Amino acid sequence: MSEKYEFIDAEYADALSAVPRGALTVTRMCRWLKVSKSGFYEWRSRPESAAAARRAGLALLISKAFEDSDGTYGYRRVAAQLARWGTAAGLELVRKLMRELGLVACQPRPWRPSTTRQGQAGPIPDLVNRDFTADVPGQKMVGDITYIHTWEGWAYLATVIDCATRKVVGWAIDDNYRTR
Repeated sequence: MSEKYEFIDAEYADALSAVPRGALTVTRMCRWLKVSKSGFYEWRSRPESAAAARRAGLALLISKAFEDSDGTYGYRRVAAQLARWGTAAGLELVRKLMRELGLVACQPRPWRPSTTRQGQAGPIPDLVNRDFTADVPGQKMVGDITYIHTWEGWAYLATVIDCATRKVVGWAIDDNYRTR
């Protein structure tokens, strides 16, 4: 029922500013939606419920916690921040209020180690012109370097591949990417 009353209230406010007077009245909208006019006016004069007042207060606190984190906190961290402030709020309530407020956390990109040194680096030349085929083994070889996360840290693997046979002809692994 409350949704119908909210609709009537919003439409009537719009009608006062846009439509000629008398075209859209509360009486007509109540008749169309099959609700009583006295019920609408009683709903309009009713004080805000305790739950609605709590949600409005939580919305302010959630906005404050979100702004303090520079927009990086999601609903779990915001709920934890509210708990540190002494305000109890469930995860789903915080999630719903953040969605209603349009607060979306900015997720930072994951950290990845740099495989090149900082400094002046020009464009890398394409010596094979994107043609990775060869007729004779040993005629054209290509290489690549990749990093692998292990329990002991990052391991860097460099490989050399023969374009004719598509086999690895050499490899090296180390705990850094610098060549010897």
